[in-house]
Amino acid sequence: MSDSGLPDFAQPPVDEVALSLQFPPIAGFTVPHFGLYWQWVRGDYPRSEIKPPITNITEEFGPGVAFARQMRIALTDLPEVRCWYFDDSGNRLVQVQRDRFVINWRKVTGAETYPRYPDLRDRLEREWTRFCEFLRNEGLERPKVNQCEVLYVNNIEYGKGWSGYGDLDQVIAALATPKAQNKFLPAPERMSMNVIYPLGESAGRLYVTFNPVVRARDGKEVLQMTLTARGAPKSASDDEVFAWLDLGRKWVVRGFADFTTDTMHKVWGKQ
Repeated sequence: MSDSGLPDFAQPPVDEVALSLQFPPIAGFTVPHFGLYWQWVRGDYPRSEIKPPITNITEEFGPGVAFARQMRIALTDLPEVRCWYFDDSGNRLVQVQRDRFVINWRKVTGAETYPRYPDLRDRLEREWTRFCEFLRNEGLERPKVNQCEVLYVNNIEYGKGWSGYGDLDQVIAALATPKAQNKFLPAPERMSMNVIYPLGESAGRLYVTFNPVVRARDGKEVLQMTLTARGAPKSASDDEVFAWLDLGRKWVVRGFADFTTDTMHKVWGKQ
């Protein structure tokens, strides 16, 4: 266990982490503002790219609300874009669109060491403060955060605790049951899984997915486990926003530990 009381791993299979803040579209924020903001952060993030926007997503609860996440798409005459700003290494990334602010850490070469959540949380706090200062300087209102998201992408490689989809019981705890004898079906070639958990007290939901993917940087097939915690903070204050992110991180880390086996925990150096 770490000092936070959460499970900790010396070599976690983390490939990417994103901490995201969603809010109503910023009134008056237009395409030129993306370039103006870049001038504020270019010393730290000298590279940029234009991407399609991320869909606005809100977790809803109550009578008549399905368990599936609810999507709301705002119609506007303004062009909707998302801008990436990233450092020379490509590991650190800031994403901005009219209704979302995101910081990422990701592996590029595969040799990088995950910097851990407290470091990413501190960076989000700094960058969010700088973004809000930029908006104030431009005469724009400070965004009121209505959804927070914590996303971890884990790449589980073959040959490290398991060797194929017939060994998934060595990876996924829910499948770690005695194997049936004289079974008809052979070992599966591929498997996907999608599980949703409520966080409790209508705080949000945890999404856990498993999918086979081909990793772009080396063309290697891996089992990708993605955990996404999403929900609404109690208020739009920074204290409540970051308190929700801490809650989301707790659910992601504990969910990861619960969903995976002791066999894999040994591979990843559980402490």
